[in-house]
Order: sequence, then structure tokens, then C-alpha cells
Amino acid sequence: MKSFTLLEKILMKTKFLVFLCFLSLGFNASVSGQSTDWPQFRGPDGNGVVSTLNFPETWSESENVAWSVDLPGGGLSSPIVSQGKIFLTTAVGAKPPVSFMEGVGDMRPKKPDTKVKFKIVSYNLKDGEKLWESTIVEKQPKFPIHGSNSYATESPATDGKHVFVYFAAVGIVTAFDMDGKEVWRQEIGAYPTGNGFGTGSSLTLGDGNVFVQCDNDEKSFIVAFDGATGEIRWRKEREGRTSWSTPLFWKNKNRNELIACGSGFVRSYDPKTGDELWSMTDVGMSFSASPAADDQKIYFGNSGPRSNGPLVAINNSMSGTSAFAPDLKTEGLEWMVMQAGPGLASPVAVSGNVYIPGRGKLTCYSTTDGSVSFKERMSLGSMAASLWAAGDRIFMMDETGKTVVFEASDSMNIIATNQIADDLFWSTPAVAGDSLLLRGVKKLYCIR
Repeated sequence: MKSFTLLEKILMKTKFLVFLCFLSLGFNASVSGQSTDWPQFRGPDGNGVVSTLNFPETWSESENVAWSVDLPGGGLSSPIVSQGKIFLTTAVGAKPPVSFMEGVGDMRPKKPDTKVKFKIVSYNLKDGEKLWESTIVEKQPKFPIHGSNSYATESPATDGKHVFVYFAAVGIVTAFDMDGKEVWRQEIGAYPTGNGFGTGSSLTLGDGNVFVQCDNDEKSFIVAFDGATGEIRWRKEREGRTSWSTPLFWKNKNRNELIACGSGFVRSYDPKTGDELWSMTDVGMSFSASPAADDQKIYFGNSGPRSNGPLVAINNSMSGTSAFAPDLKTEGLEWMVMQAGPGLASPVAVSGNVYIPGRGKLTCYSTTDGSVSFKERMSLGSMAASLWAAGDRIFMMDETGKTVVFEASDSMNIIATNQIADDLFWSTPAVAGDSLLLRGVKKLYCIR
């Protein structure tokens, strides 16, 4: 048997330690790589917040644009990202959405007189190369939509193994593997919407489920599918009519909750069973914006073109059913501010404040008591894209692509104002590590 010298033993041990170090680095890289994913509408936690800023805070058509690609068809869904792959949905054959101001002038929603191809497309995050695309169905939609909406407004979602797609206009939920092979499909029906505006609630993931909120003018419901098999785990009928808010899977310090804002009410469900945890009724009109959240509270509200609803903060001890009123006192209700709710664009809550966009201004409220930290008139046009935050920066983009970047603090400190291109931006952007994805109606842009 060979005997080793002391020097040989030291060298062998050193090599082994180096090998372990590389294993550790590789493992850490793969774990940290997960944080570069943007798996659903408004990101990993569904609240539009990532902990660090790794992408540029300034950009223009000639600065920090890594690539851009022309998009087929039209859609307003947000892109999602997993494992270096981008996924987005589009409707080919329908009239593309127009500016909100142009769309408002057309009060006669129309449906296409030809078939529409409902597609999912995948791109490489590195260079924008198309990886694959698949047509879920080709058919004529049953109901019309407003000129400013699209037939591909619901954002997809991914658990890293499957990509889940929902087209409410045809009532189909589909799961693909990461390479574009269909795994399962469910048909849940298509329904008329309020004033013929169309649909908008995106998919939400949590506890191994894919959640679909389908609030409409005929038969509202919320349903949970098993992400792996497509089996229905639970389904609950809902009162009320059309709303466009996306459910929030809220991981607070007490429990997991699925928060769904509807037509004048907000309800929390047990994500595993669908049992009601709490409900608040009489909260104004239908919701368009989704809630903001941190691990302590959620913040929700609504406003419309002719009226402003409340902004409400709820903590994780909420229970039972409450009817909203300006003098409401109940356990779990932290505070409320009348006529302060967001409109179409969803807010964010970071650094002890919740930032509410609306009608050309931004209002910052303390998450502690709802007091106003500041109110600022913004040099922005109409907004549909939700706010997003990265590190200590908050980003606010109007439909022209003009983006104001400001510091997350108790006072307004604008860092930059960026303009990308001549396009229409209703989609909420996606953050993927050092990349920021902006979806316009015409193109997908990667800021890096």
C-alpha cells in the first residue's frame, strides 16, 4: 500500500477543500439565481417589490437597451421570467389596444369578426431570441372588449417546472412544460364583463396551486387548480359583478392568505381549502388595482373616473365579516383614509410607506398610521402599469413609457426620468436580476 508524505496529504486536503468551495459556490449561485426569476404578475411575492436594485436606473432609446424584439399580435399581459426564459401571451388577429385616451372615446366595444390566435411565446432573456411559441386555441371571442383593452391581458405564471396561461376571453387555463409541451388544460367558460370593457385578472401561485379569479357580469367565482395535474382543488362562487384586480397570495407572520378584491368587497381565503378567513363588504366600486403588501399588513382601495374610494390597511389578525364604514372599528383594521384609493395602477409598500398613484399625482402614506408623508404632482400621463420597487428605488411609468425613478423615503427625491420609445405601455414591467423588461404593444424591450 502506498504511503503518502506529509506534503502530499496537505495537497490532497487542500484540493478537497477547494472542491468543496466550488460546490458551495455553485450551489449558492443556483440558489441566488432563483431570485432573478419574476414568476408571476408583480413578481415573486405578487407585490411589485424586489430587495435589491441590479438593473440600471437610467435608460433611453440609446442607453442601456440590451435588445428589443417585435411582438406578434397584441396584448397587455406582463412578461414573466424563469431560468433565463421569458414568457408572454398575445392575441394574433385582433385589433391591438390603443391609448387610454383614444379608447375612452370609443364607447362601443366590438368583438373581432374573424378568428383570433391565442398564443404564448418564449424568448431568451440573454438576447431576445425566440425559443418557442404555441397557439392555445384559434377561435372568435364570444364577447367584445373596449378599444384600450386586449384579448391577452391576463399575465401568465410559472413554478419553474410549468408555465401557466389563462385567456379569459375564451375561458381556457393551460399548463406547458418549460419547452412548450402542453401538460394539462381546463375550460372554465367565458363571460360578459362590465360595460363590455373586457377582462384583466392575472394568475396567482401559492401552496402548489394556480388561482384564477373570474369576476364577471354573469357568474363570478374563484378556483384553485393543482399546478402539477390541473385537478380542481377547490372552487368558490362569488357575489358581485366584474372586477379586474389580481389575487394576492399573502405570506404574513400568522398564516398564508389569498386576498381577492371584487366588486365592492374584499375577501380572504384559506389557499389550501378555499374556506373564508375574513371579508369586508361595501368597499366602494369594483377593484382594478391589486393590493400592496408587506409581511405585516395589506393595503387596498379603489377609485374610478368619477369617484374616489377609501384606502384600507388590514393586519394579519383580521377575521369575520365587516361592512365598511368611515367609523368602522374592528380587530385587524389598522387604519383607513377616505377618498385615497388607487385607480388602475397598483401601489407598492416599501420602507415604511405605501405609495398610491392616481390622476397625475403620487401620495405617500405611512404604513404605521396612514398619515400623509408627502403628496406630489407628477409629470406623467395616464397610467395603467403598476408601480414597482427595487432596493431603495421606486419606479412609476405612464402609458407613453415615460418613467420617473425616485427614492423610497418620507419625502420626494427624484433620481431620474427615462423615456424609452414611441410605443404604448400598459403592461407592468418585469425584473429579472440585472435586466428590466418593458412590454409595449409593439415591442419587448430589455434594459440592462
